[in-house]
Amino acid sequence: MDTLFSQREREAKARFAPLAARMRPHTLEEFVGQTQAVGPGSWLRRAIEHDALSSVILYGPAGTGKTTLARIVANVTRAEFVEVSAITGTVKDLRREVDAAEHRLLSDGRRTILFVDEIHRFNRSQQDALLHAVEDRVVVLVGATTENPYFEVNSALLSRSRVVELTALDDGAVGELVDRALASDRGLRGCFALDDEARAAVVSLAGGDGRAALTTLELAAQLASPDGTVPASVPEEGPYAITVAEVEEANPRRGLPYDKGGDMHYDVVSAFIKSMRGSDPDAALYWLARMIDGGEDPRFIARRILICASEDVGNADPQAILVAEAAFKAAEVIGYPECRINLAQAATYLALAPKSNACEAGIDAALSEVRRGPRREVPNHLRDRHRPGSDSYGPYLYPHAFPAGWVPQRYLPEGLSAGAFWHPSERGWEAWRREAVARDRGGGPAPSDG
Repeated sequence: MDTLFSQREREAKARFAPLAARMRPHTLEEFVGQTQAVGPGSWLRRAIEHDALSSVILYGPAGTGKTTLARIVANVTRAEFVEVSAITGTVKDLRREVDAAEHRLLSDGRRTILFVDEIHRFNRSQQDALLHAVEDRVVVLVGATTENPYFEVNSALLSRSRVVELTALDDGAVGELVDRALASDRGLRGCFALDDEARAAVVSLAGGDGRAALTTLELAAQLASPDGTVPASVPEEGPYAITVAEVEEANPRRGLPYDKGGDMHYDVVSAFIKSMRGSDPDAALYWLARMIDGGEDPRFIARRILICASEDVGNADPQAILVAEAAFKAAEVIGYPECRINLAQAATYLALAPKSNACEAGIDAALSEVRRGPRREVPNHLRDRHRPGSDSYGPYLYPHAFPAGWVPQRYLPEGLSAGAFWHPSERGWEAWRREAVARDRGGGPAPSDG
């Protein structure tokens, strides 16, 4: 029951709450961004508007509106809204809430919406405790997580829920949040002003995180205010100006999101490898910097470079694997911060090198033949001679006994012909050697000709 005392408590909490909490939208109309997930006509929006929500897991980076959506559900639903902490909650807590929800449903027909923030922090037994309640609709689960639910949430619980992915906010959405906070009575009440450059700095430093943008704005406003507070009304001399310098002082080091064990880790390293493969040194350096700034193990980065040296450069530039191996050794013995230079040298070398995937394609094709093809015998003239009866194997032609260091001779087993596996590129050292070999043999077979 709402009382004067509880109302005063809420007002006190709101007065001391951070700007991001005070500016949290209360309705879908106030919600900014995420058009695909919660825009007009979307499943989630219709479910919230008609108070017909079924179990859902909201998945996305920090500051994209997951908890805000849960609060909006709490504001509009006629069901009981209950929140359980995934950090301090226990199986006993969950069972108590499930029992209360069942009693509520049976006694007066009221549904219960159970909100679990950071649901990935629940262990398997805690998640299992929710299964039957979710399946029987005793509770409607609203889970929020920054981690990929397909890896972190029980598959049985996932099959009973719908996953809605939220993405980092674009600059327009972040700018709208900033403008709203400047003007709103719940925010800075028009007491501060941002010029275009300072506003752009707030948006850029946020990196798609709405909460981060509002936190930076709040700290910059404290720096711009003579006494470090937000006035009750607009000062007589006009709004205090927030400068770029104050924005940067409020956020001295921008930290873009990076998790060394989650989706962001795999996405960034994938972009790094594909940038080297795609011969874009600028992109390779950018993604390398993202990993270094995020604290990625330099040996992990060096291993990716070493793999790329053979997988994507190969014999188009045989020096690439030597450069990559040297970078790996440097990462092991030097470490940060100096080894960032070694890693950058190797990454840009690979990006600029001619490309060939003939080594990878060749060994994979040969392995496929070995694993799926028939058993093929070693040609007699190639067999080991240290056994009785080897005189009948036929002559082996020793290449060094011939002027060109090469002599026509079958090395593949019967049933396989030249070019079965090795298809050299027409780039770099690989192409040059193929042409040189053909020239040295007087127009004879190139290396892949058996």
